[in-house]
Amino acid sequence: MNRDIYRVLLTQFLTAFADNAVLFTIITMVMHQSNIEGWYIPALQAAFLIAYILFAPWVGRYADSRPKRRVLFGANIIKAAGTVLLLVHIEPLIAYALIGLGAAIYSPAKYGILPEIVDEQLLVKANGWIEGSTILAILSGTLIGSIVAEYSIATALLCIITLYVASAAIAVSIKHKLITGSASGSALVEFSKQVKGLLHTPRARFATLGVSLFWAAATVLRVLLIAWAPAVLFIHSTSDIALLTMFVAIGIAIGSILVPRLIPMAYLRRARMAAYAMGIVIVLLAGLDNVWAARSALLLAGICGGLFVVPINAALQEIGHKSIGSGGAVAIQNFFENIAMLVASGCYALVAGAGVDPVITMIWLGILVIIATVAVSWHLPKDTGSLAG
Repeated sequence: MNRDIYRVLLTQFLTAFADNAVLFTIITMVMHQSNIEGWYIPALQAAFLIAYILFAPWVGRYADSRPKRRVLFGANIIKAAGTVLLLVHIEPLIAYALIGLGAAIYSPAKYGILPEIVDEQLLVKANGWIEGSTILAILSGTLIGSIVAEYSIATALLCIITLYVASAAIAVSIKHKLITGSASGSALVEFSKQVKGLLHTPRARFATLGVSLFWAAATVLRVLLIAWAPAVLFIHSTSDIALLTMFVAIGIAIGSILVPRLIPMAYLRRARMAAYAMGIVIVLLAGLDNVWAARSALLLAGICGGLFVVPINAALQEIGHKSIGSGGAVAIQNFFENIAMLVASGCYALVAGAGVDPVITMIWLGILVIIATVAVSWHLPKDTGSLAG
């Protein structure tokens, strides 16, 4: 690992810390209001995701045709601007949508820069480090952000703005070779061609749809815990609910560390078993009414999730880097996974608005994860390793 990968890790940590801190700061703002409907928090998540879908044809080519360190810089500044809107009391749905735009621009550059600064042999390891850095940021950002927000919303927002600016400053110091992507012709036509090119093989389709499945499930689980924890565990403070989500993040970090040994890219089929296990654990979680039992189940679900998402993420980057460009591949990945998350958030908003018991919702979430894993794995080819199974 060279120095530049550590710069990527640091800028990713700071921006991911701020991303999670701002979400729970907004949730704290919302929970302090007595007239908020059950659909509002899922709608917040949907507002964040819209930019990933609307701008998918442009952000990938933008990242591939410019030095990615500059793209990371600009994306962080946009996120900071969205946080400023929250500070001056602009509608949170609008402000969080702007932060989502910054995140949509940031993501292709964050993942796309990895093949430009590490060798192919180190790509899985680099992804593990990135995921580990992100999970550490989720852990600390979620908990610290919720605690500071409960003390002072304004203080939390000012700290978040500072973090975005610091991440932007570190990003511009990254050195990497510029891989210029095509910037001519219609972005929509080019994006359509890239989608067809990337999804040409069953392995690429499994990686793309698998990542989409994981993040759709994770998004629903995250907002579902906000309704499930008070109803089942009688937990009501934002920081206590944030602590529950931390156990998922810790589990993903553990899974990410285990990936190189258990699921190298030559044995990609193994990842589907982790997804099945994740669905089963979510179903079992629904019936738990003890706090530590619930935390343990969330930890296990996170481990399964890390074992599932990290190897398929690395496989997709490798495929994209060798075909349409790493930034374009990540933009397409974001397009599909955010459509999945937006649909999942929308469905959950309808379910929550209809007053469905969160325990029933969680059971169905686990069942749907299992069914969706069967669907995305249906035509997955045999592994390339000599011991494939």
